[in-house]
Amino acid sequence: MPYGFSFDLSRISKSFFRELARISKEKELHKRLGNRARHLAERFHLSEMTGLDVPDALQLVEDLVDVYVQNASQRARFEKTQKRALFLPHCSRKYMDNRCKAVFTAEIPSYECQHCSDDCQINKATTIGEQKGYDVYVVPGGSCIPQILKKYHYEGLVGVACGQELKLGGEALNKTGSAGQAIPLIKNGCSNTNFSLQSLERTL
Repeated sequence: MPYGFSFDLSRISKSFFRELARISKEKELHKRLGNRARHLAERFHLSEMTGLDVPDALQLVEDLVDVYVQNASQRARFEKTQKRALFLPHCSRKYMDNRCKAVFTAEIPSYECQHCSDDCQINKATTIGEQKGYDVYVVPGGSCIPQILKKYHYEGLVGVACGQELKLGGEALNKTGSAGQAIPLIKNGCSNTNFSLQSLERTL
């Protein structure tokens, strides 16, 4: 888990994320980020809602804003791409044991969802991605993605992960020439992580 702390934003109102999107479009964002992050953390009672200390909450807000900025800067290029891939985190599977029937292929490396649980978030996200023509990979970690990209060349990439890992992925993406979009987790951890399927569908 990239962060040294756990968070769960599932109880945070959608207006929090709308405010993040609005702030990300402002000019000279990098100069205002710290103050804006503190303002948002206080306004939405992020420390009380998540149990995080203020510095951790600020780091999380800053990373989420960075993700929105990266998405905005890449969106026009991304919309022109044809061959696309969707990368999902394996920790969002309903089950992390043998009740999950996903098949792992070490050569790729990725899990292939077998759609074994109707209420599994990875099942739902995989179905959405496949219906939209994406190649879908359920990966154990971000380090698997470069291996996949060496085998298959994609013009557009969509990744779901925590904000910190998405920032690192964005830096790596800039070196490949591909255009990317990112969906941040709203609950992190080593299992039962969560993200917005609505945001994913809009992004795809």
